[in-house]
Amino acid sequence: MEKSNVRYVALDLLMHIEKQGGFSHLVISQAIERENVKEIDQNLLTEIVYGTLEHKLTLDYYLQPFIQKQKKLADWVHILLRMSLFQLLYLDKVPAYAVINEAVEIAKIKGHRGIGSLVNGVLRNVNRQGVRDIKDIEDPLERLSIKTSHPLWLVELWNEAYGLTITEQICEANKQKKLINVRANRLKANKETILSMLKEAEIEAEPSVVIEHGINIVQGNIVQSELMQEGYVTVQDISSMLAAKFMQVEPRMKVLDTCSAPGGKTTYLAEAMDNTGEVYAYDLHKNKLKLIEGHAERLGLTNIQVDRQDARKLTEIHEAATFDRILVDAPCSGLGVIRSKPDIIYNKSIDDIERLQQIQINILAESSQLLKKDGKLVYSTCTINPLENEEVVEQFLQDHSTFEVDASFLTEIDDSLFERANKTAYGIQIFPHTFNSDGFFMTRLIRK
Repeated sequence: MEKSNVRYVALDLLMHIEKQGGFSHLVISQAIERENVKEIDQNLLTEIVYGTLEHKLTLDYYLQPFIQKQKKLADWVHILLRMSLFQLLYLDKVPAYAVINEAVEIAKIKGHRGIGSLVNGVLRNVNRQGVRDIKDIEDPLERLSIKTSHPLWLVELWNEAYGLTITEQICEANKQKKLINVRANRLKANKETILSMLKEAEIEAEPSVVIEHGINIVQGNIVQSELMQEGYVTVQDISSMLAAKFMQVEPRMKVLDTCSAPGGKTTYLAEAMDNTGEVYAYDLHKNKLKLIEGHAERLGLTNIQVDRQDARKLTEIHEAATFDRILVDAPCSGLGVIRSKPDIIYNKSIDDIERLQQIQINILAESSQLLKKDGKLVYSTCTINPLENEEVVEQFLQDHSTFEVDASFLTEIDDSLFERANKTAYGIQIFPHTFNSDGFFMTRLIRK
């Protein structure tokens, strides 16, 4: 067996993600290019890696009775068994014998004949006997954790914040495929024209009922389309669009986007300002700034100024009360984008979140000084967690008496559309099941 074999590559990638971290979608795309994976095998590789990550806790629960007698399994053997079990249980098109045979061959190459025999025995036993029933788990939170492969601490956090019913809906939604959303570039054509152009390009699409310039891609490769390359559309999640929409920007304004990469909200704002005024787009990571510049060029936007800056030090380069609008899309735990980055939940802890909370408060405190009187500031995150959302806003308001939540913010929201979201005095939490989009928190603050 060659080491370029799709399952051998999948094992290497899963080991890399488990041991060294790294976002799965980036690791996969880099491996496809590096290993020159054939186009016919790319979907299988992606399916195995994503699927194994998405079902990790479930797979380990199923495996445990079959490996508990082993004194110590090497990590790579455990991952090989996990990814093989994923294929046996979830990939109908792959025959069981093929999965087992390839796993045994990989075990022999990476280990020795004895490990090959062990892998063969475990997988054949699982295939013959079947797996245990998750319904046998008595505790409802633990059962939900294993069933949907979410760490127990996270299920407990959501249960405490939102109750069991919503927690179940969040976890179940994270296992469903998410629609690809794109934003129509209003500077090039209206949404109806772009929908007609998509139809001509044999891309099935429908207008979003949530936001004016949103389009849902039902079927077809929008990323490789001419419409994308020519700047008629931009991939952007519905929830992300909403955060930018609530900024209420107008032409010729001076706008600050404090943590702007990869640039979806930045370019939304620039388009909404009719390519006038100024959008200052900052980010801490220099390599991400090229993404914003690339999007701006493709979309024909010239009113964006991109630079590398730490959002916690922006008062060093701008005078107080400089901006009409400020967006603080803060760095966060990302618990709202689990469907796109399934590995993210295995690398987080409450300690990480508490550290992030302090960073979020610091960015908000720093950037708020740059807002003009009667200006508007939107605070948003792509996470589902009161510690990073409502509690950050509450703490900020306690420390800054000249600010308040914009009372008109929540009245702009159509209750019939947002009834599955969570509204509080501090903002709105969109869940993955609200619009089949990313989980997002957003609020709008004003200086009195």
